[in-house]
Amino acid sequence: MSKYLPVRPYQPVDEYSPMIWENKKQHRINHQVQWLDDMNAMLDALDLFDGMTISFHHHLRNGDAVMNMVMEAIAQRGYKDLTVVASSIFPVHQPLVAMLRDKTVTQIIASYMSGPVARAVSEGECEAACVLQTHGGRARSILMEDICIDVAFIASCAVNHRGDISGQHGKNACGALGYVMADALMAKNVVAISDSRVEFDAPSIEYTCVDMVLMVDSIGSSSGIVSGTTQLTKDPAGLKIAHLTVDLLDALGLVKNGLTYQSGAGGISLAVTTFLKEKMKQKQVVGEFASGGITRALVEMLEEGLFNHLYDVQCFDLDAVESLKKNVNHHEISASMYANPNQLDNKVNQLDVVILGASEIDRDMNVNVTTGFDYQILGGSGGHADTSYGATWSIIVSKLVSSRIPVLVDRVTTITTPKDDIDIFVCDVGIAFAKRHQALAATLKQTTRLPIVTMEELAEISEKLCGKSLTIEHESRVVAVSEYRDGSLLDVIYQKKKGD
Repeated sequence: MSKYLPVRPYQPVDEYSPMIWENKKQHRINHQVQWLDDMNAMLDALDLFDGMTISFHHHLRNGDAVMNMVMEAIAQRGYKDLTVVASSIFPVHQPLVAMLRDKTVTQIIASYMSGPVARAVSEGECEAACVLQTHGGRARSILMEDICIDVAFIASCAVNHRGDISGQHGKNACGALGYVMADALMAKNVVAISDSRVEFDAPSIEYTCVDMVLMVDSIGSSSGIVSGTTQLTKDPAGLKIAHLTVDLLDALGLVKNGLTYQSGAGGISLAVTTFLKEKMKQKQVVGEFASGGITRALVEMLEEGLFNHLYDVQCFDLDAVESLKKNVNHHEISASMYANPNQLDNKVNQLDVVILGASEIDRDMNVNVTTGFDYQILGGSGGHADTSYGATWSIIVSKLVSSRIPVLVDRVTTITTPKDDIDIFVCDVGIAFAKRHQALAATLKQTTRLPIVTMEELAEISEKLCGKSLTIEHESRVVAVSEYRDGSLLDVIYQKKKGD
């Protein structure tokens, strides 16, 4: 069967058209959910076939057990040529590697990919080119039926007597379930897989979207939500960058009443949030909201009155999970409400500033958080490109050189977020503005003590430290593509050179 691939080349867009989509499940008021407690009985009840498209979410992150248990059961039945539409892939999903090799799975569509599966894809072990989307782009593609899901298997922290799904209750509560809401609305079949049946109000996903509930012993471990990429940096250079960034925000007039804010989950970005908290206290200002993946630092800012609201699409730690359950101004939102470019009231469009990381940034300010310099897939956009487009100020924070590898390069290996969406680069050497902001940069250089520099000056320093950027060879085969949030093609990812 043909596979989904973006073909329209990326072009900058000033404004998107409103989304037109049909909620096909809104009238299922008298709908009865089927309850099962056996995996084989569940698979027997589904109309499975070769070439089908199935989906999973990643809200349990590296603690997820649902994808593996379902995929292993499907593989045992001999189905082939499956497309897996997963909001993200983590190291725990290693069993998929064998399924790539035996052609059980021939394409993966995800917003993020790391670990053994990412290595296998990078080395050419997936038959079709994989697609790396943004979080908002994933929701858009599902709601507008660019991608049609045959079965959505939803790891459900808790279900109640009707078959409603909650992420906030149960023995493995993970908090918000924003990334799977589009799947639940649009998939032809929806299976909730849960280890907890409890009563609750205000579900994440209503029973009208659910066809079956499969009760299992365990859906995984919510402790896996916290990973190494969501830890506050202790590195002196990283802390210096975070302090510089908050000073910059103050100079730009952004530390103000009504601030709307988001930061990534990287170590430096988390440090920026921590230092911003102190600056807001010092200036006695109250922000309107923070959004995105929610962390303990943002929960503390909500509870201390520094933000009026949190809009949560994904909980990054267990403090955020608990907050979503108890704080009325901590709101669960869908990925579409968060960042779908065709949902015009989305939260990213309302951001004053977003703080994000980079594995590479080039002189033009294209950013890569998808691959290493050797074409090894390391992650993916997630909400990087979504928030960079929507926020008034998109600020990249990173060391100029990381582990003796230059972050600033002549051209990024893979474009995750295009230069049109990036405004400022803050590193341990200085602060560089995009060319369209040079007048402001000149003013700040004259009127503040901020170390304002140009990308060219930073490139010279980087070259003195690391030498010229090396051109790494690759195979001719395209193993994945980087898709922009509107479904256009940003870049291609080549197979790693054999033997590397």
